[in-house]
Amino acid sequence: MTDTERPEIGALRSAIARGGALLSHPVVTAALPIIVIILGIVVLRGLARDVTMAEVRADLVAAPVLSLIAATAWMLVSFAGIAGYDVLAVRGTVPGRVPMPVAALVGAGGNAISNLLGFSYVTGTAFRYRIYAGLGLDLGAVAAILATAWLAFWTGIALILGIVLVVQPLGLAALLPLGRGIELGIGAALLAALAGGALWIATGRRRVRLGRLALALPSIGGAGMLVAAALVDVMGAAMTLWVLMPDDLPGLTLPWFIVVFIAAMALGIVSHAPAGLGVFEAVLLTGLGATGRSDVLVALLLYRLIYTVLPFVLTILILPLARFGVRGRRLTEALRLSYRIAGIVVPPAAAGIALLSGLVLLLSSSLPVNDLRLAELRELLPLEVAEVSHLAASVAGILLIVVARGLNRRLFRAWIAAMALLAVGVAATLAKGLDWEEALLLLATMALLGAFRPAFYRVEDGPLFRLNAKSLAATLALAGAAIWLGFLVYDRVEYRAELWWNVAWSGDASRFLRAALAVLLVLAAVAVNSLISSRGRRVRPEPIPDAVRRLVAQSPAAESGLALLGDKAFLVDPQGRAFLAYADTGRSLIANGDPVGDPKAGAALIWRLREMADRTGRRCAFYSVSTDYLPTYLDLGLSILKIGEVASIALAGFTLDGSARKDFRHARSRAARDGLVFEMLPPERVPEILPELRQVSDAWLASKQGEEKGFSLGAFEESYIANFDVAVLRRGAGGEIVAFANLMRGDGRSRLSVDLMRYLPGGPGCAMDALFGEILLWASAQGFARFSLGAAPFSGMGGQRLAPLWSRIGGLVYQHGDRFYNFEGLRAFKQKFEPDWTPTYLACPRGLSAPGILYEVNVLISGGIRGLLK
Repeated sequence: MTDTERPEIGALRSAIARGGALLSHPVVTAALPIIVIILGIVVLRGLARDVTMAEVRADLVAAPVLSLIAATAWMLVSFAGIAGYDVLAVRGTVPGRVPMPVAALVGAGGNAISNLLGFSYVTGTAFRYRIYAGLGLDLGAVAAILATAWLAFWTGIALILGIVLVVQPLGLAALLPLGRGIELGIGAALLAALAGGALWIATGRRRVRLGRLALALPSIGGAGMLVAAALVDVMGAAMTLWVLMPDDLPGLTLPWFIVVFIAAMALGIVSHAPAGLGVFEAVLLTGLGATGRSDVLVALLLYRLIYTVLPFVLTILILPLARFGVRGRRLTEALRLSYRIAGIVVPPAAAGIALLSGLVLLLSSSLPVNDLRLAELRELLPLEVAEVSHLAASVAGILLIVVARGLNRRLFRAWIAAMALLAVGVAATLAKGLDWEEALLLLATMALLGAFRPAFYRVEDGPLFRLNAKSLAATLALAGAAIWLGFLVYDRVEYRAELWWNVAWSGDASRFLRAALAVLLVLAAVAVNSLISSRGRRVRPEPIPDAVRRLVAQSPAAESGLALLGDKAFLVDPQGRAFLAYADTGRSLIANGDPVGDPKAGAALIWRLREMADRTGRRCAFYSVSTDYLPTYLDLGLSILKIGEVASIALAGFTLDGSARKDFRHARSRAARDGLVFEMLPPERVPEILPELRQVSDAWLASKQGEEKGFSLGAFEESYIANFDVAVLRRGAGGEIVAFANLMRGDGRSRLSVDLMRYLPGGPGCAMDALFGEILLWASAQGFARFSLGAAPFSGMGGQRLAPLWSRIGGLVYQHGDRFYNFEGLRAFKQKFEPDWTPTYLACPRGLSAPGILYEVNVLISGGIRGLLK
């Protein structure tokens, strides 16, 4: 029977399609890590139900020293493999551009930080990108390095899994309902695919596509070395835990363990929790059949300390030396490089330190207080103070974890909050149980954050206690792990409702329950705040300063008149020598054009805008700029991207003669026959005709798609139009206005530019061409030197194979974007005047920011997609 004869198959396909659409929904994508984490913690709670804290302590004390040494050695082996990813990728992608020790440090240190903070695809990638971009590598080179490293990692995973499943299947059977034959088939398929890929690479230079990135694969020798690095990495990580595992676990073999380890690692990555916390442990305990084994829990705990915390600590220990040890002496190139890298590492390192401190406070609130210290505390403080301190420690701990994200963004408010929370933590740990070891740890953290104070300078206005879904998932994982530990410790305490209200020196379980509830309430408040809070206050447009009006009048650049539109904010030189007009989108500060005025003062204003953006946590970009300030934009570390060309014509001796301009001659003649009269009105006469101009403008807008424009294009605002000459076309002398245009002029008649050109729909068809021709002839007669025809977006951008990626994209848009905008037609119209074409650029941050910046510019100009389609 065919599919069409079986309606249930069609229904099944529809259900699968609906399910796929549901899984790709942003809400589901954001909720998936949280669900995985909650399930992992629930499963972990069930698997460790029969374990007591006394057993855990006994096994922890009995941990063999040789096993700890061996685990540390295997951890170093794993991180050597991790460092090898970047060393080999750099050598194969950008040979000679990055010192090999730096590449090794970036690879190993970035992984150590991302292991602790979570989101390895985000934190580790961002860390690597910032350092490589700071060393002068462009986006394509950095993307190739990162993609090569990740491809090598997953290839190594596939190779190990394939070998293990073929040599000794039934490893996945502990997690999934698979038989021996199926596992053997999976392993054979993996090995066959890898062998085919190796043969394909060996036949010549190959390229693969990873999303939008085209990646040149290394040679077969280079690929082999990368896979070897992956084998060292994964096997080193697995062996770090293997040597800590008890010897008497029934049926435990190394191949079986490796399969379960890889599965746990993969699910941990999906969860986005720091190092897969909770999920990793639950999968391992399930797969290894280690339910109720306190020694296995101890092995997992030691693994976390050795493989996650120790590398992070080693990474941050070098920061004070790199940051402060190089001051006051002649710097060698190596020390300068170390200092630059340290400056990039400080924010994520500080975030990791705060996160660890918060986790210590949470774990401390889940554990009972030492009886001897509790007896001493009873002699010093009343019970109420100890109870409140216990709650304060847990709340400070969870808030420190939340604030850690702000430290990673260099926020000064996050630094202040972290220092205050650490101070609360110090007082609370002493007042709840005389935990002086924790207090010293928190004081050391305060000292480190204090030493790094200059790194936290941003003053972003957005809510500090706001997290995105993935950050919330990571925070939930850490809080869940601490709460799970508390339930493990007090598992033998019979639950009663009275426990919530029991206030006594011996009421550790009650204090834990109240602390857990406080943590969950704080997390709920943070989640609600994250949903309803805004991004922060924007810099709003401001009244136009007198200095701006004066500088516009004195500027030879006619387009500087757009500063009078009233939709921008301004940076003005203290001496009034220059100004810069910009807008705040909430994510970026975007300047329109170059500074106006004195070039030296203008360059200083560019730096001021860049510093303002950095302090407020925003991006900084300069739209539609010329070559005048390109060295300054490059000094800022910005990328210069061509976005089109501007056409201008010389007006000396200009006429409408020639075949290319015959349409304008005919339109002018037709307008004269129809009784249309051209008139040029100076600014002082414009207010008397503004009502008529408004009628024409409103009718023109109603006939067009999209909203009124702004930012880099003029808009019909009466206070704006009144600043300029206005050319009109009337039905007879003193008659109805059928078309108009306002003109921006440069000082000394150096340049003239047309801004708005609008006409009455249904009016004379020749009106606009006739008006344009009359303006050009009038401007020539008045002695203006040049006339600007405006920009042709994406014009002149190459589509050649060897052109930069951005230039090729622009060329494609120019050639095939007529569905959305008549790019080629606009240039062809302007080409009739045989103009001179000069490039116009976008200066924006390096990386993938250009599309986002251009979209924000589109929002400023047209109101976004909605504004374009309205």
